[in-house]
Amino acid sequence: CLWSQCDPYLSEQHLSLLVLGADSQTVVTQDSSVSVSPGGTVTLTCGLSSGSVTTSNYPSWYQQTQGRSPRMLIYDTSSRPPEVPDHFPGSISGNKAALTITGTQPEDEADYYCQSYDDNLDGHTVLWAWEEVRH
Repeated sequence: CLWSQCDPYLSEQHLSLLVLGADSQTVVTQDSSVSVSPGGTVTLTCGLSSGSVTTSNYPSWYQQTQGRSPRMLIYDTSSRPPEVPDHFPGSISGNKAALTITGTQPEDEADYYCQSYDDNLDGHTVLWAWEEVRH
């Protein structure tokens, strides 16, 4: 589906993966849901079915809270827009992109989308997946 046509409020039972583009067997893999206590730390990971995520995939992370548009948290693996607090560090962990949320707060409860570019795909396909964080 096109990003503007996807229903961002589909439950995890209905949708756990969004893929933009066609004619590809590569998919983004992400846990569908994780839980964390307030003040705790949680790491979300994002992998590719076709191999490792590296800095060459320019992984990005987006946060979407209910009723709001997605907001970029991380781009180019670990860079943050100026308005994003530093308790959202991005990294590569093993063969996956990782977003760590430290000192979690109730307002961090949201859907988190990862985006990865795969240079092996025709048309420079953008892959998306999401997982939901619940306190």
